Amino acid sequence: MNTSTANQTRLVIVGASGMVGGHALRYALEDLAVGSVTAIGRRKLGISDPKLKEVLHQDFSDCSALAEVLSDQDAAVFCLGAYTGAVSDPELRAITVDYTVEFARVLRGSSPEAAFAFLSGSGADLTGQSRMAFARYKGEAEKALLAAGFPRLYIFRPAYIYPVEPRKEPNFSYRVLRWIYPVFRLLFPNQVIQADDLARAMVDVAVEGTGKTPGMIFENSDIRAMAASPGIPQGDTVNGHV
Repeated sequence: MNTSTANQTRLVIVGASGMVGGHALRYALEDLAVGSVTAIGRRKLGISDPKLKEVLHQDFSDCSALAEVLSDQDAAVFCLGAYTGAVSDPELRAITVDYTVEFARVLRGSSPEAAFAFLSGSGADLTGQSRMAFARYKGEAEKALLAAGFPRLYIFRPAYIYPVEPRKEPNFSYRVLRWIYPVFRLLFPNQVIQADDLARAMVDVAVEGTGKTPGMIFENSDIRAMAASPGIPQGDTVNGHV
């Protein structure tokens, strides 16, 4: 059900069953600037809201079937991803790069004026030279998005994302980080961001934009600044970045 008006944003969220995407969905449903939310994912969310339309899609390597769903949308928040070590290296690249590029292709064709907010990661390497697979693949995805021609592209590069709600951690490293988080936050404040703060920043930027700036890259410190005060901080502009 589309309840949006001419002054409200029609928003798409991909990955709403995940940690950041889940917070983005809840925030968007409460945001008066958002008229409708289309959540695209592999499984039902178990949420009922007059603003929400759920679309189940199993194979993100081919998003052609989403062309009609993605038509006449104003913005998308893309939070689909996988943890390093949770899947094989080929799967990690497919999820991080191929799924992102394919979804962006269909969104761009169906809603050429739509904004795109992408959940990348700290250390994303646009040169492809990093020894870390995660950094190479996030950089590869960013590079493809930068070349896709979105009128407004916003890339978010969070460092450690703190889960503000209880969950089963994906691996030992994340269990340790969660345990030492209070001290880690005090010693290295620019290396952490709360999941709900990150999600809110992504939705706000996708919905409100940044004036005449066609796109920006937000590092973790930028995202923290955005969460600490209203308005959009100064990140790296996309123009001329690549």
